[in-house]
Amino acid sequence: MELVIFDVDGTLVYSERRDSQCFAQAYEQLYGRPFPTLDWHQFPHVTDTTIFDTVIRQHFDRSHDPAEVQPFQELYMSLLRKKRQSQPHLFCEVPGAKAAVERLDQKEDRLIGIGTGGWQQPAALKLQHVGIEIDQRLFSGADGKVNREAILQQTIDRAADINGAPVTRVVYIGDAVWDVRTTRNMQIDFVGIRRRGDLEKLHHAGAEEVIQDYQDTERFESAIARARPPKEIS
Repeated sequence: MELVIFDVDGTLVYSERRDSQCFAQAYEQLYGRPFPTLDWHQFPHVTDTTIFDTVIRQHFDRSHDPAEVQPFQELYMSLLRKKRQSQPHLFCEVPGAKAAVERLDQKEDRLIGIGTGGWQQPAALKLQHVGIEIDQRLFSGADGKVNREAILQQTIDRAADINGAPVTRVVYIGDAVWDVRTTRNMQIDFVGIRRRGDLEKLHHAGAEEVIQDYQDTERFESAIARARPPKEIS
């Protein structure tokens, strides 16, 4: 059994940072402090849990209380819904993503999962907007997890439970340098997606298989078949 895990933001859907802006807006409304940056490279791990905790530490010199997460998520999701209702055309699937997921999911020897650095409920909302459905048993987000390795491992463990045995191969589909780093750390096969066509961004980070989108079915399937863990970069 092969397991293909997708990231969400930038990999299956994109919003040109409007979702990130909603995250920052929710924080500013609840805490009355300016959100410091939308450059996720500035955070030790690119997960909603770590980003939220890091900013709380910067402003209040303390770790976040887990009880703070739910009201923050509720406001964040409310802002996401309003943005999608007022400007639905600005929140799009990466070309061919929905059809690619559906096609892969038809194969009996393959499981499809999600491993996103975002919290699960907001991520599910983003996918629902473009009609992408994933088995919730294989949908892992940053809830209670600091780093992306823990997120992917949860999806892998759940797939093994569903399969009744460890999966024989894992392929992760992601769009960012931190996805390359995570899969290299875990020695997981990786396929990069760069919607804007700047494939060299991930190649330079060590990824061998990088494509622009999912519209070329044969190219995507070939990339999955050839995928390997990212190379070490000196």
